[in-house]
Amino acid sequence: MIFKKRFILIISFLILSCIGINHSNSIEPDVFVQSTVNRASKLLSENITKEEKIEKLKEIAKDTVDIQGIGLYTLGAARKSLSDEDRSIYSEQFEKYFLKSFSSRLAEYTNPEIDVFAKQVLNKNYTIVNSLLKATTERPEIKIDWRIYTKNPNDPLIRDLIIEGLSLARTQKEEFASVLSSNNGDINALFKTLEEFSNN
Repeated sequence: MIFKKRFILIISFLILSCIGINHSNSIEPDVFVQSTVNRASKLLSENITKEEKIEKLKEIAKDTVDIQGIGLYTLGAARKSLSDEDRSIYSEQFEKYFLKSFSSRLAEYTNPEIDVFAKQVLNKNYTIVNSLLKATTERPEIKIDWRIYTKNPNDPLIRDLIIEGLSLARTQKEEFASVLSSNNGDINALFKTLEEFSNN
């Protein structure tokens, strides 16, 4: 099945990136990441229902994560042969899948604490921000590296997370490739898998 336990674990951390901040001025990627996780903790500690948290997270994610960019990357080489109609279908279904994947799991967290401690500017378009998710009695300390898309310095976007060296986007790409490979490259098989997940 496409949504392996390993991926579900990783996606639960990706959602920490989806709490927005005001992008009215240029903001450094490390400040952006620290602000997002601080705000995540505040939201998750609010006395509102899980359903309300999920809906708020979905709306914020649309503004702070490059869902379309992640979706095209994870589709891999298959995207080159898509018709305009299939590309539109995939974009819509991936967004639904993505939003449901993280929002429903993040709503179960309370006060996740992440400390940003370094950054590495790769080029004008990308910066890697290094952080640590603090250990609790239920989990060990976890290293999280954030791949931030900075082409527009006024609006940084999350493109990938690397959890203890494992890339979220690459993992998802492998999952999708497995589905396509098992179905002779039929994009409709992937559509079906995404739709079933989103509707459950």
